[in-house]
Amino acid sequence: MRRFEGYQKGVNLGGWLSQADEKTKEHYDTFIVREDIERIAGFGCDHVRVPVDYIVIEGEDGSMLEDGYKYIDNVISWCREFHLNVLIDMHNTFGYTFDPLEVNGDKEIFFRDEKLQERFYIMWDRISKRYADQEDVAFELLNEVISPDVKDSWNAIADKAVDVIRKNAPKAYIVIGGVCYNNVRSVPLLNPPKDDHIVYNFHCYEPMIFTHQRAYWMEEMPKDITVTYPATTLEYSEQSKGFDPNWAGAILNMKAKETNADYFAELFEPAVEAATKNNAPLYCGEYGVIDQAPAESTIKWIKDIHDAFERYGIGRSLWNYKEKDFGLIGAHYDSVRDEMVKSL
Repeated sequence: MRRFEGYQKGVNLGGWLSQADEKTKEHYDTFIVREDIERIAGFGCDHVRVPVDYIVIEGEDGSMLEDGYKYIDNVISWCREFHLNVLIDMHNTFGYTFDPLEVNGDKEIFFRDEKLQERFYIMWDRISKRYADQEDVAFELLNEVISPDVKDSWNAIADKAVDVIRKNAPKAYIVIGGVCYNNVRSVPLLNPPKDDHIVYNFHCYEPMIFTHQRAYWMEEMPKDITVTYPATTLEYSEQSKGFDPNWAGAILNMKAKETNADYFAELFEPAVEAATKNNAPLYCGEYGVIDQAPAESTIKWIKDIHDAFERYGIGRSLWNYKEKDFGLIGAHYDSVRDEMVKSL
C-alpha cells in the first residue's frame, strides 16, 4: 500500500477554526499562534490537520470572508517556516454538520439538495484556487458523514468536488472519508480514486467505551464510569451494546479476543485491502483518548494503535493538540505526554 508521504505523523488543531467555544476575532487571533506550530514541530510531526467550519470563510449568503482565509494563510506560513505540511479539513459545510452539539435538523438533506451541493463546490473552487500552487497543502473534502444511507450520493458528490478542485490544483492531494462517522469499515464503500493523488481517510476511536468514557455530549454514554485499557473485546462489547452501531459496531464484530496492536490491525484490514486494491494511500485523520480516561491506559492505547499504523504505513493525525476534551498539551497528560509524543 502506498504511503501518504508528508502526512505520516500529525496533530489536529481542533477548537480553533472549527468547533470553537467562542466564535470571535479574539479567539481566532489567540487560540493557535506561531509558537504552537513551533512546539508541534518539536514533537517530530510532519503535518497538522486544520479543521475549518464554513462560517469562518463564508458569510451565511455564501460570500467569501477574506479575514477568515487569512487565518489559514497564517498557519500555512508558520508551518512552512517549521517544515510542516498542512491538511485543510472542511469540518462542516452549509447545510451539513456531524456535530451532535449543533442542532441542524435533517442530517441527510445536504446529500439530496443540489443547491446545497452547488454551494459546497463553489467553496472548494475558492479554496483550491487560493492554494493551488502550494505543494505542502492538501485538502479534505468533508468531515464525518454520518448516515450509511447516503453513501452513494456522497460518493457522487465527492467525485464532482474532485473535478472542481482538479481544474485549479491538478496535483494536490485530496482526502476522502466514508460514512458512519468516517468509520474505518466504511473505506471499502468509497468509489475507486479518480487519480493517484486521492487518499482514503478514516477515524479511529475504538473501543468508544474507552476513548469516549464519560463524554458529556453522548447521550448513551454513562457519566459515572472509569474504563481501563486493555481489556477483552468481550468486556468492551458488553459495555457497548446500548450504543449506536454506526459508530460502535466494530467492537461488536471483532474476531480478536484481546485489545492490542493485533486488534487494531484486524480492524484496519478491510480498509488496507481496499486502499491496496485501488492504489490509494490510507490516512487516519483522527484518533485519540478523552481526558477522562486513566492516563496510563491512554499510553497503552496510543502505543498499540501506533504499532498498527506503522505495520501498514498508515498516516495519522492525533485528536487533539489543545482542549476539546482531548488536548495533548492539557494538564491531564502532563505525566505521560513525553511517552505519548514518542508514539504519535
